[in-house]
Amino acid sequence: MLTVLTIAGFDPSGGAGVLADCKTFAAFGCFGTAAITSLTAQNTVAVYGAYHQSAEVLRAQLTPLVEDFSLAAVKTGMLPTRETIEETAATIERHALPHVVVDPVIRSTSGYDLIDSVALAALRERLLPLADVITPNMAEAERLTGLPVKTLDEMKRAARLIREQALAGRRSDAEVARRCAVLVKGGHLDGEAADVLDDGEVVQVFRAPRIATRNTHGTGCTLSAALAALLARGCNISEAITRAKEYLAAAMLAAPDLGQGAGPLNHFPPGWQG
Repeated sequence: MLTVLTIAGFDPSGGAGVLADCKTFAAFGCFGTAAITSLTAQNTVAVYGAYHQSAEVLRAQLTPLVEDFSLAAVKTGMLPTRETIEETAATIERHALPHVVVDPVIRSTSGYDLIDSVALAALRERLLPLADVITPNMAEAERLTGLPVKTLDEMKRAARLIREQALAGRRSDAEVARRCAVLVKGGHLDGEAADVLDDGEVVQVFRAPRIATRNTHGTGCTLSAALAALLARGCNISEAITRAKEYLAAAMLAAPDLGQGAGPLNHFPPGWQG
């Protein structure tokens, strides 16, 4: 069984963060491991607070994992401080971790800022250059580029700029060898759901019917975790995105309709075979 690592925040409601990631890994037949960067206080309605872990605490979690397991992929989520970003980047570099999927979690859907400007700069400088795949939503793409991202054409521009930004920061042969693809997620576009991939060779638009549901808590975490698991299993990026989007749709349609806000997904939808 392949082992996949998530480095992200803890959501006690179970819909997002490391709990959602590990459920997603399991849905694709992978064994999930996790290092927690922040303990959040949240439910389906809102994020009420976050209690960030120090670099020392994060290192204490990561070191036993990377020394014990042969990791097939790593996904990063909420990295709220420069120190946690630096520690994550150093671990990826030191152990040459493969198939790095960076989900640049910047703000919760309810409007809670999950990263400060200093950490955002570190994300650009230290972590994006180590990524095989970067998965910002439209709002995150705006923060990373400083430009509006409201239309499909602006999503394509943002994907190209973020990819160029990541490539410009690469410093070693190992970094240069990574694929560096950017998937800008268009969940907030009007009309059908469309995501834009720029992998340096092609710009591809992945379209799907929009699902009318309130159960959207953790969709970004789930998609990026699915990509990590699928890349670990040998899928190419285009195939991984297609299958991850199919899984996300199934998880949304089978959602248990829990909570009073944006409800969680069903990470093990009936009939799903990862």
